Amino acid sequence: MYRKKTVLNYNIIFLLIVLCCISCLAIYSAQKTGQYKENFVLQQLIWYGVGTGIIILVMRIDTEQLYRLTWFLYGLNLFILIALVVSPEAIAPTRNGAKSWFVLPGLGSIQPSEFMKMTLIFTLSRINVVHNEKFRVRTIESDIKLLLKLTVFTIIPIGLIMLQPDMGTSLVLIAIFLGLVFISGISWKILTAVFGTVGAIFGTAFYMVLYHAEILKDYFGVQPHQFNRIYSWINPEEYASSLSYNYMRTITAIGSGTVSGKGFGQGVVYVPEKHSDFIFGAIGEDYGFIGSSIVISVFMLLIYSIVSIVLRSKDDFSKYICTGVIAYIVFHTFQNIGMDIGLLPITGIPLPFISYGGSSLMGTMLAMGIILKISSETDSFMFSNDS
Repeated sequence: MYRKKTVLNYNIIFLLIVLCCISCLAIYSAQKTGQYKENFVLQQLIWYGVGTGIIILVMRIDTEQLYRLTWFLYGLNLFILIALVVSPEAIAPTRNGAKSWFVLPGLGSIQPSEFMKMTLIFTLSRINVVHNEKFRVRTIESDIKLLLKLTVFTIIPIGLIMLQPDMGTSLVLIAIFLGLVFISGISWKILTAVFGTVGAIFGTAFYMVLYHAEILKDYFGVQPHQFNRIYSWINPEEYASSLSYNYMRTITAIGSGTVSGKGFGQGVVYVPEKHSDFIFGAIGEDYGFIGSSIVISVFMLLIYSIVSIVLRSKDDFSKYICTGVIAYIVFHTFQNIGMDIGLLPITGIPLPFISYGGSSLMGTMLAMGIILKISSETDSFMFSNDS
């Protein structure tokens, strides 16, 4: 017979420790050439301690309890997002044109939208499970119903987040939505239309930004700084001293690292926000192409570890959650590194586990806590004799 045994996924735990070390080393180097005087390494270690506490707490909650709590968490997060929008500047100040943070005494700044990412994963996962249990025989009609449900419950938080406005987080939620739609079992005929429509929407939006920006500004409330990110991406040299200054400095830092880098703490290129959104510039400068490739490989190993959990899991709800987390981390990593090397526009999305920031780190550690719990439940059986 089989009996349960608590099993920890030491591969993921080891990778998290490696990412913590990379984060602290990169932040230490970045803050030496930054515009701030705070000790960000110490603060990041504190946030990692808080994140570890979150993992320990989450490990005590099984997926059945999480399944039952899903709608409560969804409603609570929506309430907090609404509260953020209507809160006075004293507790929810506007920074860089966005009202995205609560300022809490003793805790610093908290960004509620970071926790909406995991909540959306739980919600869309439960919707998939319930729908597929009800409609075991798939039809075009049932697939369209599922797609509509997934779309509605994704649009609601995106709408609230765009009121801040926060385009970066909205894109992450869209990536999570697409990831969970992709494995939902919906017919490929419908999926082809969906992904084609999404591509057409982004293509149209890109065209409008370039040639009809006034329409987006007047009728869709797109902010000037969001246009600027596109303009500085398309033609960075023209705006090197203004809109694309951060990007040009980051490229300079990465390029100066060449193949093997300048060495730990030897970076000298000043990049604004080098310890947070542009942390990959510090890694590229200090450790070059080799060090940057190693960091990317660590992320690939982390994704591979989560994929292996999906393949072993027998619980559909857990599979959907793991897939949502994969979409979450992959998009964050791809977007952050892509914007640092000029492949993508700058969106302010941090590099998971490495960029400085409490809310972002707590959100990703929450995700890892859930993954570790699912892994423990998946691998919690061992063979033994019945005495």
